[in-house]
Amino acid sequence: MKKTIFTLSLLSIVMVSCSDDSSNTNNSSSEQLERSANKEFILFTTSNTTGKVSVTDYNQNTPAISSFTVASTDADGAYYFSESDEFILASRTNNRVESYSEVMGAVAMNSPALSLTATSTSDFTNAREIAVSGDKVVVAQDQFAGNGNVNKLIVYQKTASGFTLLNSYIVNFKTWGIHLEGNTLYAVADLESDLLSFENFFANADGAIFPTKRVTIEGLVRTHGITYSKRSNTMVLTDVGLAASDTDGGIIVLKGFTELFAATPNMGTITMKKQIRIYGSATSLGNPVDVAYDHFTKTIFVAERLNGGGKLLTFDLPNSNVNTMPTSSRPEAGVSSVYLFRE
Repeated sequence: MKKTIFTLSLLSIVMVSCSDDSSNTNNSSSEQLERSANKEFILFTTSNTTGKVSVTDYNQNTPAISSFTVASTDADGAYYFSESDEFILASRTNNRVESYSEVMGAVAMNSPALSLTATSTSDFTNAREIAVSGDKVVVAQDQFAGNGNVNKLIVYQKTASGFTLLNSYIVNFKTWGIHLEGNTLYAVADLESDLLSFENFFANADGAIFPTKRVTIEGLVRTHGITYSKRSNTMVLTDVGLAASDTDGGIIVLKGFTELFAATPNMGTITMKKQIRIYGSATSLGNPVDVAYDHFTKTIFVAERLNGGGKLLTFDLPNSNVNTMPTSSRPEAGVSSVYLFRE
């Protein structure tokens, strides 16, 4: 297990009201206030090669990194329930959702492994992402020969003892990244450049379902990662470009997203002039498969799967198109997903 500096601040979560990005008139002083308010700022990653997850505490000037063994060598999708101190992932090794308890205790005790305490039934294969809203957990199943080339969205209810299967939906696009905002599910169409939404997602009956809206993101080659910040109304997408290339990836930021998405007709296009783009030779972006965004510090976290065998990259949110080096980069072998927990 790999570990650097750690403090017991992880064990006490302080609830403090937060302001939107749009209301910050002084970003520098605002960011300092957010850090001094002792808010929890913790990042989780999974791997599809190592059987490890990492937990990074960003509450300190020098981030503290802990690495733990889990039951799945190949994992994708991640989420942290702070109230119960549980971390969940989608296992591609075991084809189930797995829940690990007492995560912060494991960090404090310098434990080598997380404790597997609950699993779902095996209702999917080739999972790519997890999205959570309340006690609902959605898993994206990506098509491949072993599942009959069927793309699915599987819904579980998280309970005190595990997970109960609620619904299984077949969709007409190749799945990868998904994000839940209340009852609306946003999804990207792998192999394409499209962003989709499903309004009243949980009201659907089992079987085939179809998106409420589908739009094209101009200039995006192949979507994978997706995240949305409600506080700053910012959508962030990743572009892996050609799967075999470790230099052609990118990040697309859509500010004022809800208004922009609403103004774009179904099957319409969000043009490049309405995007902020991070692309180019300096970025180290090849296959950025997942993304997280912190609206307080305006930091983008990227799971870069191909470049160097896997890296966790960070970028400052730009105000215009840039070809820039990451603000930080660390090796993360086989990194497959990144999830930010922010109080």
